[in-house]
Amino acid sequence: MSSCIAIIGTGLAGLSAAQSLTGAGLRVQLFDKSRGSGGRMASRRSDAGSLDLGAQYFTARDRRFLETVQHWQSRGWVAEWSPSLYNFSDGRLSYSPDEQTRWVGTPRMSSITRALLGGLPVQFSCRISEVFRGRRHWQLQDTEGQVHGPFSQVVIATPAPQATTLLAAAPKLASAAASVAMEPVWAVALGFERPLETDIEGCFVQDSPLSWLARNRSKPGRDGALDTWVLHASSEWSKQHLDLSKELIIEQLHGAFAELIGCAVPPPAFGLAHRWLYARPAQAHQWGVLADADLGLYACGDWCLSGRVEGAWLSGQEAARRLLEHQR
Repeated sequence: MSSCIAIIGTGLAGLSAAQSLTGAGLRVQLFDKSRGSGGRMASRRSDAGSLDLGAQYFTARDRRFLETVQHWQSRGWVAEWSPSLYNFSDGRLSYSPDEQTRWVGTPRMSSITRALLGGLPVQFSCRISEVFRGRRHWQLQDTEGQVHGPFSQVVIATPAPQATTLLAAAPKLASAAASVAMEPVWAVALGFERPLETDIEGCFVQDSPLSWLARNRSKPGRDGALDTWVLHASSEWSKQHLDLSKELIIEQLHGAFAELIGCAVPPPAFGLAHRWLYARPAQAHQWGVLADADLGLYACGDWCLSGRVEGAWLSGQEAARRLLEHQR
């Protein structure tokens, strides 16, 4: 039987690696603690339609990633989003268009990872707690005590704090992952019966509990009877209010939104909050991937590079490249 590679995490980094490895004829088995793929690119289905609570859009600067995104576009998985963009700072709103091309998954952000996952073998709702080596192969243990394996190599595609624990068999890699500080972000979605009377479709926010807001209906392929908005709190504010109840988070961020939007904001007909404990790395790194090819252990993710969606994809590519190089 040919050997199989375990990939822990079905966000963009894990799926990027999986695509390259299966493209090279290798077998993979994916695991994810969530009920579906996407990681921070996941979308939440709700009474107000589908909502992108994590990554709001992404950009493509690297030639390889841009070519990939154009391929996704030709398959109908992504589209360009050209919002009417504003900036809020010093208590003032200003129109601030730019030349940046922004991409979103259609009809929701998670369409991308769902399409990449395709028919690959995956176990959802399976939280891997330990990666350990037998005499010749790797085994994974989940929080239910079940053991999975054997695997020839393991690719860990989770946020750095989770990767640190799973890298225990490679102390050098574990300490590199442990050095990465990840910042939290509270995300809130609000839905209004009547469309708000504003031209704003996206806004970068300074000097407020908020750091970003987006009007859902301005993204291509979105539907929904309500006028839904996604608000992201700043990392600083999120840190200070990490354990506040979701009800209070919604109330406080609704208040901050109403203060800056420049039009009447009624009580929302719908509200939900989601806490991203590991939303983004506090700073960029240049590792690309953490790898011990002799051991057969690899860790990838946006935190190995820029912290952006593009960084996650490139890191997964780099993990696959290093693994395949070692196979030869």
